[in-house]
Amino acid sequence: MIPVTPTIQLDPRELDESFVRASGPGGQNVNKLSTAVQLRFDVLNSPSLPADVRQRLIHLAGSRLTQDGILIIHAQNFRTQERNREDALARLVALIQAAAIRPKTRRATRPSKGAKERRLAAKSQRSGVKSMRRRPAEHD
Repeated sequence: MIPVTPTIQLDPRELDESFVRASGPGGQNVNKLSTAVQLRFDVLNSPSLPADVRQRLIHLAGSRLTQDGILIIHAQNFRTQERNREDALARLVALIQAAAIRPKTRRATRPSKGAKERRLAAKSQRSGVKSMRRRPAEHD
């Protein structure tokens, strides 16, 4: 099992890895070896994810999520397959950890009486500064 949070663990059988040729660093090996990793994780059908985490993960994944609900992470930053695998898995775990954090509910508040008074005092002071810039009124 792959630990994500204290309550969420992923079964390695839920992950599907495929290797493709990378376009990044690697010298001549770029043309010969398949070092880039495409990690696929079925978000919609995963028994490891609670429903609320699943919904937040769908929202966070954005364009990395296919219409079938499969999250695809493409890792090709390193020259070896193993390091790219570790990178892809770490990115998946980080994404699920971010989705596991419950957003704080917003409570409607009102500005205090003192805050309103300070705002109005600042506005009138600013108005006084601007009025001093005006041309003086001509008297007969």
